[in-house]
Amino acid sequence: MQNFQIQTPTNLIFGKSTQHQIGGLLKPHAKKVLLHYGGGTVKKIGLYDDTKKSLIAAGLDFVELGGVVPNPRLSLVYEGIELCKKEGVDYILAIGGGSAIDSAKAIAIGVCYDGDVWDIYDEKAPIKKALPVATILTIPAAGSEMSLSSVITNEKLGRKYGTSSDLIRPAISIVNPEYFTNLPTSQLGYGVSDIISHIFERYFTNTVNCDITDGMCEAILKTVMKNALIAHAEPTNYEAWSEIGLGGIIAHNNWLGIGRVQDWASHGMEHELSAYNDVAHGAGLAVLTPAWMKYVYKDNINMFVQFAVNVMGVEGSFRDPEAVVLEGISRLEDFYKKIGLKLSLAELDIPESAFEEMAKKATGEFFGKETGIGNFKRLMWQDVVEIYKLCK
Repeated sequence: MQNFQIQTPTNLIFGKSTQHQIGGLLKPHAKKVLLHYGGGTVKKIGLYDDTKKSLIAAGLDFVELGGVVPNPRLSLVYEGIELCKKEGVDYILAIGGGSAIDSAKAIAIGVCYDGDVWDIYDEKAPIKKALPVATILTIPAAGSEMSLSSVITNEKLGRKYGTSSDLIRPAISIVNPEYFTNLPTSQLGYGVSDIISHIFERYFTNTVNCDITDGMCEAILKTVMKNALIAHAEPTNYEAWSEIGLGGIIAHNNWLGIGRVQDWASHGMEHELSAYNDVAHGAGLAVLTPAWMKYVYKDNINMFVQFAVNVMGVEGSFRDPEAVVLEGISRLEDFYKKIGLKLSLAELDIPESAFEEMAKKATGEFFGKETGIGNFKRLMWQDVVEIYKLCK
């Protein structure tokens, strides 16, 4: 196990009707709030009205900025930065899913940065300061409600980049699983895929003697997958959604990644799918993850045997570890199918002709600075092309 430091300052409020607390929670810390959200969903489910009533009851002044879309856009971030500066906003409240929260974090960074906020996502400048962010979650998936990360799409450049800092961990996050029961089946699949991928990126490591986090990863993977099948069959099952929602939080607040070298190759490869064709993040991860597993498992087969046995319940002879591993991957693919996810890039309208450019962008070769991606097995652009081909 490696040395580690973790900071999780988020005040997490979880459960039924908790959204009504937001005004009182913000009151001691905010004078003027930006209410940031996406489209009509937050209004349809009543969260928009509940939030405004709570802010008004607390005597808080606020301005609004809607319009966030999946794979949140840099152009709206710019709009939010200007609005916050003009209105003297000192706190940002995101209501919605990971896209609204990531956009809010980007605005929070940009208000406190003199240059172009894209510089930070393009790794040309560090995050030194940010406005505080609060969230009310409507979709369990990205884990942004308690993470230190934000991902933004620069639609003009066709790039999707992330940045991370403890300065952008939400100070307050409200999670009411009642809202999840309104989600369409497709969002269940995308969200669960994203959650389990956040765990995979930490779980598959060459770091040894990580028994505690190994066990935590395995327990949460099994819990989320079990309850995903329940929620798929019973969309209004509050208890199942509660398990998925809590799993999504723990999957990405980094408790599962402490003391171990993490991978993140699958996320790097998927960001290129989203940038190319606006693919839903979870949909892309469901296609890429089994292919990545098939490409890298021989580099540390024991880690994949552990996954197959402890998570996917494979029984077989340890004298034939490869058969155990491949059965585990096959069962993962079957799980994705059961919750309505696709398993090929063709089904996501990503043509083979795009593979090389996407691979070169993912690894930096396209920009003349290839560093590769991933740590379980370092992948250069040729490797990424082969993984894309495995799921074409």
